[in-house]
Amino acid sequence: MKKRILLVEDEPSVADNITYALTTEGFTPEWCQTGAAAQTVLATEEVALVILDVGLPDMNGFELAKTIRQHSDVPIIFVTARAEEVDRIVGLEIGADDYMVKPFSPRELTARVKAILRRTDRQQSGNPGNPSPRPSSPFHVDEARHLISYHGVALSLSRYEFRLCSLFVKHPGHVYSREQLLQLLWASPEMSLDRTVDTHIKTLRQKLKAIRPDQDPIVTHRGVGYALKEEL
Repeated sequence: MKKRILLVEDEPSVADNITYALTTEGFTPEWCQTGAAAQTVLATEEVALVILDVGLPDMNGFELAKTIRQHSDVPIIFVTARAEEVDRIVGLEIGADDYMVKPFSPRELTARVKAILRRTDRQQSGNPGNPSPRPSSPFHVDEARHLISYHGVALSLSRYEFRLCSLFVKHPGHVYSREQLLQLLWASPEMSLDRTVDTHIKTLRQKLKAIRPDQDPIVTHRGVGYALKEEL
């Protein structure tokens, strides 16, 4: 059975591109132009994931997401023209699973949809009322001391290595693109290049492998981005 994806987007041209990409990947998209219409769909239909624009004509997408989170854990991806760091942080803190800034590739969006649904499917497998406990993570983040330990060994990290590692540990399995990492973690993302992220990922990997040479907890999703393995 095809999974239904709710798209809440007031721009028809953007919605057309996204619905075409979702349909091509085997999903059943349902498009709403307003928050009110989206609430009606969510109240009457089962959807696997919500793609939500922040700037809707009748309400703020953040407020709609807060309302959704009061009664549902359905995955949410924000899509927006607002690139300010505070907006991205607010979106993720509300409980969004991802945040993409326009313009973006519909192909990348569908890749993120599939990655999130794979993760939620794994989490819901077995008995959803009595899920098996998640193994304890080999990472420990001490924000106050700006320190991360891996298998009990303190890591010597630069500022951006710490930010990268901390973000991954807090959201295992979440795939971040290079641009997302730059926007979320770098002080001046517009002055940085994609390879800046690659370089920091490489050095972070080297430091982790120095402790456990047999493990590589950071996964590269080619053409999409990076994530921390969910099971370590």
